[in-house]
Amino acid sequence: MIQNIVINARHAMPEGGIIEISCENVSSVDKRILPNGNGEKFVKISIKDSGVGIPEKFFDKIFDPYFSTKQEGSGLGLSICQSIISKHNGYIFVESILGEGTTFTIYLPASDKPKIQGTATVGGQKPYSSVKILIMDDEEMLRNVAKAMLTTLGNTVVPAADGVEAIKLYQDAMNSDNPIQLVIMDLTIPGGMGGKEAVQEIHKLNPEAKVIVSSGYCNDPVMANFKKYGFCATIAKPFTLQDLSRVLSQVLA
Repeated sequence: MIQNIVINARHAMPEGGIIEISCENVSSVDKRILPNGNGEKFVKISIKDSGVGIPEKFFDKIFDPYFSTKQEGSGLGLSICQSIISKHNGYIFVESILGEGTTFTIYLPASDKPKIQGTATVGGQKPYSSVKILIMDDEEMLRNVAKAMLTTLGNTVVPAADGVEAIKLYQDAMNSDNPIQLVIMDLTIPGGMGGKEAVQEIHKLNPEAKVIVSSGYCNDPVMANFKKYGFCATIAKPFTLQDLSRVLSQVLA
């Protein structure tokens, strides 16, 4: 939802400009703003651009499917935003001045459940403390997906493209106040050092290092006998968030 609004804001500033995003907790919102929201707690998100603005006559139409003021636009962006917000029992409003910019304001109901600090789990796995994880994979897209999953689980992530980079990053972190506590390594790196070789170098730096091996070749001898090669666990690619949570729980809980 935020991404769609920011994309629209960028298009509204063909000569460049500033997009300001702010977020705050609010309560007792004026009934004139939220007819059904008085007394409730909300997260208020404001997205403001310095673009060309929206004519007032379009205010009632901009959330309609397929309505667009841009020739190349489908008009679905803001419609999808409103749908997402509505499904979360929220509200969205727009204010705009031609030539000065537009502000979208979103109100989402705040949860009254207490935040759980310092643990991460999915699907009923044992909770574990969030850690700093190094993820090594030669494919950037897979690194990004794995990083997003690990971040979702509450961890800090350091990406590496091959074994040489992973070893350097691990060693650098050892000399800092925030060492890497877990490594996930792709077994095979075409043209570079893979997990089989890199795990040995990691253990030379830290014999107690926890390293998980990952591969799409499930019948590889290393995957079948991972402990023999210095790994503490294995995870087959492609893996889901639940798969990742399960393995992390086994290793860290």
